[in-house]
Amino acid sequence: MRKLYLIVMLCITYISSAQTLSYNDIGVLFSQEKINGTARYNAMSGAFGALGGDLSSIETNPAGAAVFLKSEFAISLNIRNIQTTANFYGNSELTENDYSNLSQAGGVFVFKNNNANWSNVALAFNYSTINNFENFWTASGNSGFAPISDFYDSDPVVYINSDGQYFENYIDGKNNKYSFTIASQYNDNLYVGASINTYNIEHYQNVLIEEYNNDGNENTFDVSQTQELLTQGDGYSFNIGFISKPTNNIRFGLAYQSPVWYTLSEDFSEYDVTIFENDINTFSENSGVNAFDYKLRTPSKLTGSFAYIFDTQGLISVDYIYKNYSNIKLSNAGFNSENQAFNTDLESVGELRIGTEWRFDNISIRGGYNINKSPYKNALESDTFEGFSFGAGYKFRGGKLDFSYQKYSNTTASYNFYPQYNQVNSTELDINTSRFTATLVLNI
Repeated sequence: MRKLYLIVMLCITYISSAQTLSYNDIGVLFSQEKINGTARYNAMSGAFGALGGDLSSIETNPAGAAVFLKSEFAISLNIRNIQTTANFYGNSELTENDYSNLSQAGGVFVFKNNNANWSNVALAFNYSTINNFENFWTASGNSGFAPISDFYDSDPVVYINSDGQYFENYIDGKNNKYSFTIASQYNDNLYVGASINTYNIEHYQNVLIEEYNNDGNENTFDVSQTQELLTQGDGYSFNIGFISKPTNNIRFGLAYQSPVWYTLSEDFSEYDVTIFENDINTFSENSGVNAFDYKLRTPSKLTGSFAYIFDTQGLISVDYIYKNYSNIKLSNAGFNSENQAFNTDLESVGELRIGTEWRFDNISIRGGYNINKSPYKNALESDTFEGFSFGAGYKFRGGKLDFSYQKYSNTTASYNFYPQYNQVNSTELDINTSRFTATLVLNI
């Protein structure tokens, strides 16, 4: 009985090492914005910084609101498919999930101005989901290492043989962005705009770890434990930008988005452990919930854009986005080591977006490509986020109906369920993501 008591106490100590996301992981995750807007925007891989005239393009460059010729409203729905293959010590498990969401809704109101220079003024509001965290995957295998046997030095635990480990990672939540924009057209060759953005973010993670051990004499010792982490809060940022039209065919755009300043709260359930000895529940314990508040500053974003217009037939557009992830900062507590890790482990990266659109009477055909390098200095080439997109639109009296499909190349990642043990390898993940979006646009 004394041995079991010691095992339980050491299990609790062992479990206190977090398997949920670290503060550094959260800092990077909350700094990312996905291409997830209207179907037209998605079909062209978000390459809209020099074009405007689309509600999602305003989030890239607020000057794009002044490109609208008339007021309109748009709403978008999408279905996201994510396939996660988890590899752990030679065992591979595929988990596939589908998630549907209202991904965008907004409107722009255009006012004609009698001023000879400032001819149009536009006011716009847009809601979008810039990052959807929903996912669930499982992994299992046998590392050959029984972590609970490591609890003793002078009196080793007899359960030194591993029969395997099983993991579940459940994630929910999303990051919603609300943009309020004012823009205007100066003469016939310059558009300027500014936006105030607010954010509502929620991220929930539930991690389950089960391990099965034996002593070689048909006695078993199994441990099941979970950790829960809920992070939620609000943030704000601002955008400024302009679009220049030196000729009827050429467009240049430049936009700056400030850092997002988040105020976050977390509820962390350190552990919920159950121990089975010879299939009998011998111990259960829950640590309760710890609450903590802190602040996060994400990196700013600079977007340079170019587009060439082939009269009324079509266009080609290119965006390049620059972000320095080493500027991420946590505050309101002792985050010295985490902030140092941002400085040493992360770097500035560029994202390239290319899109095209061709019109045939009332039908438009679109395509796009984007590539985004991982912000981690030691990242593998396979960690690069790369995708292509295509779509079509139909223009009818009073509005448009658009569709898009986005497919991202296989990306890799690793997840360490035993960060406190060098003897156990991380679970290696292969992730495939695709998204279908439909948008209804109505003229107001």
